[in-house]
Amino acid sequence: MERIYIFKRFERFWHWSQALLIIFMMATGFEIHGSYRIFGFEDAVSYHTTAAWLLIGLWVFAIFWHFTTGEWKQYIPTMEKVDAMMKYYITGIFTHAPHPFRQTTLRKHNPLQRLAYLFVLLLINPLIWISGWLYLFYNDWAMVGLENLPLQWVAYAHVAGAFMMLIFFIAHVYLATAGHTATSHIKAMVTGWEEVD
Repeated sequence: MERIYIFKRFERFWHWSQALLIIFMMATGFEIHGSYRIFGFEDAVSYHTTAAWLLIGLWVFAIFWHFTTGEWKQYIPTMEKVDAMMKYYITGIFTHAPHPFRQTTLRKHNPLQRLAYLFVLLLINPLIWISGWLYLFYNDWAMVGLENLPLQWVAYAHVAGAFMMLIFFIAHVYLATAGHTATSHIKAMVTGWEEVD
């Protein structure tokens, strides 16, 4: 095993801050939806909105950081070795097959991760954010000609996006345990150092 420094300090801060905000937004969002009661409806709405603004601020810094450091290139999708990665995650992981992708500082994410992040960036996030903005500024719809848009459609879109994010989150946590030990990938996101073959 070789130890390489994969995740820089800001990446780790951004990752864990974003994770905490998204988990908190899912918790408050599902309470707003009526799934359970922890904070109460009004407080849940207030906390959910505050967390959304914090996440937007974090993303502004993250986008700036990714473009000024060139790290945005880590997310360019590729179909190379996608089939090998799928086979590994479906069966190879259970038979201790060798991992078909080797992480480097220039290639942090395997092809399936890149496609998953593209799916999040192009579908899940826009669905959540556009419907969330429409919810947040519901009283201003008439000023932009949206007074005939059914609020129910916005609600369905927002909840659908939330469930997609929950599925992504569960898969993300599961695959985080798919390293050479159950905690090696998680440890790398804490320390920055990844152990690779």
